Amino acid sequence: MDLNADLGEGFGIWRLGDDEALLDLITSANVACGFHGGDPSTMRRVCAAAAHRGVAVGAQVGYRDLAGFGRRHIAYAFADLRDETTYQLGALDAFCRAYRTRVRYLKPHGALYHAASVDESQAAALIAAIDDYDRDLPVLCAPGSVLAQLATGAGLRVVAEGFADRGYLPNGTLVPRTALGALVTDPEQVAARAVRMATEQTVVAVDGTVVPCPVESICLHGDTPGAVASAELVRAALLEAGVTLTPFA
Repeated sequence: MDLNADLGEGFGIWRLGDDEALLDLITSANVACGFHGGDPSTMRRVCAAAAHRGVAVGAQVGYRDLAGFGRRHIAYAFADLRDETTYQLGALDAFCRAYRTRVRYLKPHGALYHAASVDESQAAALIAAIDDYDRDLPVLCAPGSVLAQLATGAGLRVVAEGFADRGYLPNGTLVPRTALGALVTDPEQVAARAVRMATEQTVVAVDGTVVPCPVESICLHGDTPGAVASAELVRAALLEAGVTLTPFA
């Protein structure tokens, strides 16, 4: 099982979360590419730290929305979203190359993640960017989403992910961040959910329903309260359950 986290989401002197501590615990790092968060110096710092630890780096591409942290929907034209995604891939890959590594996958962030799960145009724009840049890049996304379906149809590798620190609805989608139950902040509960995802491929929804969750990667958000404590417990619990942790890319 892969364990990933969203990193490099600070800006300038402002840092969000403890990137270095999380890099000691995860196997894949979703690094912000400067549009919803991050900046050149932050991208360099995280790429260097990830390369030093052997953590796979993925491009966490998002809407051009620093003020809203990429969590506000934007109705992009296909070509604009394709080109801005390509731009972000290239920017992050430049810093990876400085440390003898490379971008190994793409994951959309925030509102773009949710839009690409249901919107064919936005999902297709992400796929077009990968097609232009590097068809070997896997797509990390929600299982069964429109993005997953289109990527599979395009011959790209799809890696399904689950969220140990986010609430799920009975239909298998995430609870909106504005709703009650969106975040799971108790580290022990997060760890138990991660083990269940890895060993049973299921998750318990907010109403108690057991929902199928066939995933290859488990995400922890770096900006969630207690993220490092949760990640420590998650890693320990997975290893205790006999789960091997390794990057998927």
